[in-house]
Amino acid sequence: MRIKNAPTNLVEADMTPMIDMVFQLVAFFMIVTNFDQQQADERVQLPAEAMARPRAVAVKLDLVLNVGFERNEDGSLKNPDAQLYFPGEDSLDARYCRDRIIQEAQVARLRDQLKDTVVSIRADADVPTGIIQKLIQMCQEQGYSKFALKARAGDGP
Repeated sequence: MRIKNAPTNLVEADMTPMIDMVFQLVAFFMIVTNFDQQQADERVQLPAEAMARPRAVAVKLDLVLNVGFERNEDGSLKNPDAQLYFPGEDSLDARYCRDRIIQEAQVARLRDQLKDTVVSIRADADVPTGIIQKLIQMCQEQGYSKFALKARAGDGP
């Protein structure tokens, strides 16, 4: 007795909607993901340093101080005085920002987070070292004890 081989009807799923969903998810996560630039400011041009590397462990409490200059489109300085930038706020002269640092320290004290907060200083490559030293001194006067200086990876001097 002969058995007929019936043609098998293969049903293939349409992958087009799946591919669309994957691209939508990728786009969503690219927009939502924090790339550690949340408190970065484009007016601050970090110095290049060959030994610069990302932190091995993420910091939970971070006070970011962006110090830079107002620049023209050609890169020249509009104002020779270094400015301190906070996200969504007007700039402050970096030499006279003591009140803002006191305010940040008071909030950290109220939350009992002062000793655990790391002050990350993102300074433009052209900011004089003396201004950075004054910022660190102002922070130390308020009780901050942990500091990190930011640089971008590069060839260095």
